[in-house]
Amino acid sequence: MIDLGISKIALIGAVALIVIGPEKLPRLARTVGTLLGKAQRYVNDVKQEVNRSMELDEFRKMKETVEEAARDVEGSIRTGATDFEKSWSDTSTSTTSDDLSGFEVFPEYRHPKKKWRLKRGATPQWFKARSGIRTKAQSGAARVARFRPQPSRKA
Repeated sequence: MIDLGISKIALIGAVALIVIGPEKLPRLARTVGTLLGKAQRYVNDVKQEVNRSMELDEFRKMKETVEEAARDVEGSIRTGATDFEKSWSDTSTSTTSDDLSGFEVFPEYRHPKKKWRLKRGATPQWFKARSGIRTKAQSGAARVARFRPQPSRKA
């Protein structure tokens, strides 16, 4: 890389002042500054793109290793399942219906149905009124009509 010290920068500035002139030097300095800024942004964009591509490659490698591990686990589960099915079929064929009478038969599991309407209705009305919970559904027009001030009657 170019080694620029303070003395070299001062020498370049003095030569530029003499060659370009004091009238055009500020405009040239602004132009050089904008060009350097654009160059730095371009270099940073290229660096970010290279980093993204490297991370993408790392993610692909990690994905492949995870997929391999998943395939291995799936294979071991399948072999275990086939071994279990074989042993189950061997025991079920060797036992008779008289042997099964000692086993306790359980009913099929049923999910308890939650009564959410009862849960919502379990909140007392006085609590709903105090905390401002609406207990009845109203349309927007009905709500406006309900709370609209009534015109005063003058006799």
